[in-house]
Amino acid sequence: MDLSKYFNDNFPVAAPLVGFPAVHLNKSTIKENLYNSSIQTDSLIRINDHFNPDILFTFMDLAVEAYALGAPVINNDMESSTVKEYIIDNSSDLENIKNTFLSDNDRVKVFTETVKNLKEKYPEKPVAAYVSGPFTLAGLLMGANNIALNTVLKKDFVIKSLELTTEVIKQYSNALINAGADMIVVLEPSAVMLSPEMFREFSGIWVKDLTQSLNTELILHICGNTEHLIEPMCETGAAGLSLDAAVDLPAISSRIPEKTYIIGNIDPVGVMCEKSPKEIKQDTMALKTAMKDYSNFIVSTGCDLPPETPAENITAFMEAGKTIY
Repeated sequence: MDLSKYFNDNFPVAAPLVGFPAVHLNKSTIKENLYNSSIQTDSLIRINDHFNPDILFTFMDLAVEAYALGAPVINNDMESSTVKEYIIDNSSDLENIKNTFLSDNDRVKVFTETVKNLKEKYPEKPVAAYVSGPFTLAGLLMGANNIALNTVLKKDFVIKSLELTTEVIKQYSNALINAGADMIVVLEPSAVMLSPEMFREFSGIWVKDLTQSLNTELILHICGNTEHLIEPMCETGAAGLSLDAAVDLPAISSRIPEKTYIIGNIDPVGVMCEKSPKEIKQDTMALKTAMKDYSNFIVSTGCDLPPETPAENITAFMEAGKTIY
């Protein structure tokens, strides 16, 4: 798998994780975008027209698969959906939801239709869509604290849960791929709490199953400081690792194979929201300079940009990101 085929000779590549700031471009709410493909499509067209990122990402929503499996969610106008209560506690609960995921679920359709609309509008633009990671989705279904305890106390139950969540993610990913998604970004934030060996057992092998099963490039994103997980993250076979601002990219990049893209990692809050456009250009150029020896580097943000990110700051990031030096 190789992301470079999507960029041709369009280097340097600048691909911030940007979706939510669009709500200020078309006066919409996050909730409207997560529940209406026409609104989300319009938002992302405005993102493309204003900033022209080299990858166009859909809105980020970790609750899609959990909702489609029957978990109730909380929706606020200007926040991403969150799971309200957990729905699995034992193997019987797993059996009850085993066949509930449908690719035509209303929440799933919002994202597949958005991808389809974007590819029709921009056939040459790489479009990336998000899915939950296997361990993270299992945690959303049983609770983050519960899954942490269950990796020790109910290991067999966790493994059965991961078998289910991996299958669900495959179905959702294939629906997105069939709609036109060029890349699937696997969001596995809950895995940051795992040791390298536990990551391999409870996340890595399942993400690897996704990379081997799906006919497209996968990018693995884990929030927080993942410096202890770099090697097992590479072992998943992901085409790219999206790393958060807490990671010292120049320090860990020699540990990442040249064929695996390093994507990151300007701070989405401390830099993109709080600094001036001039400072953002300086920080972005400083990161590019520090990473100049790595041809597999794509400058991006450490995570999805908050909705309050000023448009002029995103413009400053893109101008610096596309600067040839």
